Amino acid sequence: MLLHISEQSSQTLQEQIVDQIRARILSGDLTADTPLPSIRALAKETRVSVITVQRAYDTLLNQELVYSRRGKGFFVADLPGADKTALATLRFDERLQQLIKEAKREGLTATELEQSFKSALNSGDDNNA
Repeated sequence: MLLHISEQSSQTLQEQIVDQIRARILSGDLTADTPLPSIRALAKETRVSVITVQRAYDTLLNQELVYSRRGKGFFVADLPGADKTALATLRFDERLQQLIKEAKREGLTATELEQSFKSALNSGDDNNA
């Protein structure tokens, strides 16, 4: 499983693992019942501690994005399309609210935020996003 983990990121290593696996599940890149790498294998591949990967997997388990089988490992949970959309929307809303708060603290007005959002949304269409 190819994950891009960066020591320079503002996110913790655990958050990076969770976010990247969650994104792959919600986008359909990882389908139901797909086995995830073992904790040790992912720790070795990403060069992070076993504890960090265990905590990331526990977070995904608590979010019901994965399930575990004793002695077998972790697997992608079966999420209907509506659930994937709802989870993706919730995640987007959380991040958007955080960005809005930061932008307002930096002095941007609601009109400026709206213009910036529309511009970003329209530029996303050009990239098939």
